[in-house]
Amino acid sequence: MEKPKLLLVDDVEDIRKQMRWTLADEYEVFEAEDRTEAMELFETHRMPLVSLDLGLPPDSNGVEEGFRLLDEILEIDADAKVVVITGQEQRSHALRAVSLGAYDFFTKPIQIDELHVVLRRGRYVYDLETENRKLHNDVSEDSFQGIVGFSESMQNVFKSIRRVAGSDAEVLVDGESGTGKELVARAVHRLSARSEGPFVPINCGAIPENLLESELFGYEKGAFTGAHARRQGRIELAHGGTLFLDEVGELSPSLQVKLLRFLQEHRLERIGGRQEIEVDVRVIAATNADLEKAMRSQTFREDLYFRLAVVRIPLPALRERGEDVEVLARVFLERYALENGRGALEFDREALAAIHRHSWPGNVRELENRIKRAVIMADGRKITTEDLELATPHALGGKALSLKRAREEVERELISNVLWKHNGNVTRTAAELQVSRPTLYELMQKLGISRGKNNASA
Repeated sequence: MEKPKLLLVDDVEDIRKQMRWTLADEYEVFEAEDRTEAMELFETHRMPLVSLDLGLPPDSNGVEEGFRLLDEILEIDADAKVVVITGQEQRSHALRAVSLGAYDFFTKPIQIDELHVVLRRGRYVYDLETENRKLHNDVSEDSFQGIVGFSESMQNVFKSIRRVAGSDAEVLVDGESGTGKELVARAVHRLSARSEGPFVPINCGAIPENLLESELFGYEKGAFTGAHARRQGRIELAHGGTLFLDEVGELSPSLQVKLLRFLQEHRLERIGGRQEIEVDVRVIAATNADLEKAMRSQTFREDLYFRLAVVRIPLPALRERGEDVEVLARVFLERYALENGRGALEFDREALAAIHRHSWPGNVRELENRIKRAVIMADGRKITTEDLELATPHALGGKALSLKRAREEVERELISNVLWKHNGNVTRTAAELQVSRPTLYELMQKLGISRGKNNASA
């Protein structure tokens, strides 16, 4: 059986010799003492595994040459598993390397038995990813793990997913509401070594604060009134897999402390319990809030942010994705036409123009919901702007509107869009529109605007 290839990069010959001696039985070992030699070998042999000492000539006491090599290797093969070797005093450099795509890290002196374990796991993950790519070769490049997009901004997202999936680092996915943050989290989970384990999501903003702690951490029988039996929390249920914390910015200060402690120790106590329980879980968090602003106002802990955001994946708004909006619109049209037995439907010219012109404050979720409704409501084989409930300049002009009526139409569309963006939250909508809540309520009543079916917050 062919041995997997391993590249050892270290400027100290004795260290390379020791590592080669202990690893040669299991791997086909290649050696390099500097960045140039390492890149020549990697470009020729494309090793799936790399052991990299950050301190390389011409600055063996620094780390930038090692980081440059890490970036160049991953630029050629984003799936390569690079294990970084660093000194005890350079732990921050190791964490930086993981955030840039390194698979794992070790501090000197190296424990060979532990290195063996990490390399074997890295090889296993690399093989899984290779097999996964083969399975998806017949899928359009515009689709990645169920996420549609060929714009440059989305290709960067896909690249980040591939890089981070092979590690166990915590990930923070941020973006506006409706951009697909849970889809990204599920993609990371499916491509990871934890793919056979559970994926457990919880929306931290949708559960009342007094219930969220028990949902996350579980409770013992008799812990409080109504606790008739022991119950595992979502964190325990995710053991061996991935916990997805949506709207993590909504956590209360006390729960932020408790979550931070869990992330540091990977141990928890159920409510009413005294026994510490060890849980093996990867945490992926998501937010549509500005956590950096929340840290400045001291409503979100800085130490928790840096624990969660070892790797950050920002998602672009739909209005920033160019032609993706039409690709997505056609995908949704085909899907919901099939589901509703409507046969072949298509957009008329004005509907396509309106889709490109609309700012999509609710992002992909808004686009999907509008098209789903349009498929149900459309009379013929063409989807119109009326079916999509999108106004057009031609339609407004044809009504010979008075100045008052035109102003009302603009106000109605603007308020509706911002309400959609904030899921019907009147307080946030009023703040963005820079009006008081009473004024906004009056305008909504006058213009006949409701908060919508998904909107229940004030």
